[in-house]
Amino acid sequence: MPGEENKTEVFTLDEVGGVAAEARSSVTKWCKYEQYVQPVLAELLGTSLFVFVGCGSVIGNLEHSSVAQPAVAHGLGLAILIMVFGQISGGHLNPAVSLSVYLCGGMELLMLVPYVIAQMAGGMIGAFLTKGVFPSDKYTASLGGAFDVGSSYLGIVIVAEMVLTFILTMVVCMLAVNKKTRTESAPFCIGLIATANIFAGVTLSGACMNPARAFGPAAAANHWAHHWVYWVGPACGALLTASFVRLFLGDRKTRILLK
Repeated sequence: MPGEENKTEVFTLDEVGGVAAEARSSVTKWCKYEQYVQPVLAELLGTSLFVFVGCGSVIGNLEHSSVAQPAVAHGLGLAILIMVFGQISGGHLNPAVSLSVYLCGGMELLMLVPYVIAQMAGGMIGAFLTKGVFPSDKYTASLGGAFDVGSSYLGIVIVAEMVLTFILTMVVCMLAVNKKTRTESAPFCIGLIATANIFAGVTLSGACMNPARAFGPAAAANHWAHHWVYWVGPACGALLTASFVRLFLGDRKTRILLK
């Protein structure tokens, strides 16, 4: 109406450009968070929960001494946690898995070290939570779920851990990384093979297959006897998987020979 001020706001090109630049900056920051920070946090939390379940199943099984309880608990826990965190971080929860996935082209080198650090920290958190909630007598008697190896069996333990981790990481890389054989049922299959491996190898090496699972309770219970075997064995298994996938079993993009 006549005499009224015109309240219409007029944006200049500079103002519009500034708003657009701010929006792009916000999106970029959010993308970087989802790409680099969120996956590491998912590995930290996921490994914490996995180690808590795994150690708890061992401590709770002290009176029965049956392999079924820890085998099923580890397998079910792993499968469910992979389904929960898989779309964020891949649901590795295991330094040996992260190593094999990286070597098979499934993750960037930039993320490998943060993943391993997060998994180690997660293993400690899960193990110390276990120590806090279980009775001290049961915790001490079971070493808090830590692995105990006799010095006369180190060679057997290393070979067993290498073979069991090779089987586990092969399933991971072929069903979750390799494009030709990738499947949505990967979490379920990974949980099943973890359960099968524990049934098969628990009397040989404890069937750890996971340095973070070994490190966490070792730190909480201060039990470091021959701890290194649970790094060497799984690492060799991961390297073996990468060799087979890269040389023979991977799709054309993954293989480095016979393309």
